Amino acid sequence: MDPKAVRSWIMYDWANSAFVTTIMAAVMPIFYADVAGAGLKGNTAETYWGYTQTIAMIFVAVLCPILGAIADYTGSKVRFLSAFMIAGAAASIGMAFIGEGDWLFASFLVVIGTIGYAASNTFYDALLPSVSTPATMNEVSNKGYAMGYLGGGLLLLVNLVMILFYDTLGFPSKTAASQTVFVMVGLWWILFSLPIMRNVKETARETSGFAAAVKIGIRRVRGTIGTLKRYPELLKYMAAFWFFNDGINTVIVMATIYGRGIGIETNDLIAALLITQFVGYPSTLLFIKFASRIGVKKSIYSSLLVYVLIVILGFFMTNAIHFYLLAAMVGLVQGGSQATARSLYAALVPPSRTAEFFGFLSLSSKFASVAGPFVFSVVGTLTGSSRYGILALLAFFIIGIAILVYVDVDKGREEALAAEV
Repeated sequence: MDPKAVRSWIMYDWANSAFVTTIMAAVMPIFYADVAGAGLKGNTAETYWGYTQTIAMIFVAVLCPILGAIADYTGSKVRFLSAFMIAGAAASIGMAFIGEGDWLFASFLVVIGTIGYAASNTFYDALLPSVSTPATMNEVSNKGYAMGYLGGGLLLLVNLVMILFYDTLGFPSKTAASQTVFVMVGLWWILFSLPIMRNVKETARETSGFAAAVKIGIRRVRGTIGTLKRYPELLKYMAAFWFFNDGINTVIVMATIYGRGIGIETNDLIAALLITQFVGYPSTLLFIKFASRIGVKKSIYSSLLVYVLIVILGFFMTNAIHFYLLAAMVGLVQGGSQATARSLYAALVPPSRTAEFFGFLSLSSKFASVAGPFVFSVVGTLTGSSRYGILALLAFFIIGIAILVYVDVDKGREEALAAEV
């Protein structure tokens, strides 16, 4: 295991978390509702935001499995990660040009940025087995998420100061400060991606051209689907992951705009997200010991039960203090649950086909992840209240837990290794 490669891999979580915290979770949802969505009536901005996330996930679902198979075949996971990172960072910088009422332009850039983030993250996840060993995989994965919380939180703190004290810092308006923040996110993402681009190496493989690689990629995706029956434990785990991960991601992307919709002030929303980031950093590191003590699977159960409580309490939330408490609860479990879920999946796939299987996970989970924001938006539209949209997310966690019960992790590892013989 190359320590420099491990550090560089971990640093990419520091890099891309700026997009998650500022664009997806904090500033852009509020900017979308108040500036880009100015003039939209009722909870229309909230539902449009949900539909925007849905469209982005559909694109990612279609692209990632084929690109993942190509990346495995050509030994180019780092190159694909770099390309999508640049696309996402460019979209972030482009958000500086969104003005009042430009909700359609804002949605377009959010879709491009989300594709860049999610697709690059697919190749990032697929590199985990390359920079770690089976014994260190969960530790490295959790350290990546922890570093993401720290990096994303630090930049969000700077962003918060810029937005709150925009006049003192010389910005003509809060809108102008927010637009500058979007540029900072893009530049941050590019700058701190340089280590993984330079220090994580792959063995290049000969190909007969891009068109041939695409054909091979499509064929390998079909092969992946055809061979899933050889990995019954992986298949069960994927089904559980589809549900509980969709619930987690929907909480991430909808929490701020939901809070804004029920009347919580912008400053309180962003401050609460800072709490999530800085609670998340130590909690994710502690999750390494927690998982090693009680087991990976039980640690995932525990975190999902906390999410069930979060969703129920979120339905009854009425003020900023409630939002702060829920933000702290999310910080306790969010990074640890996602990092542990990622490392468990990596342990259940054939080692020589990681990008292909992570790409397939993107296909399946992104199609599944369409459901969360869509359910939130549809229920919110039908009931006229986003509270019931949040409550509907309970189903995703409960079903995920129920399926996870039947996953035999040890047997799944044996099935993955048997495929390499």
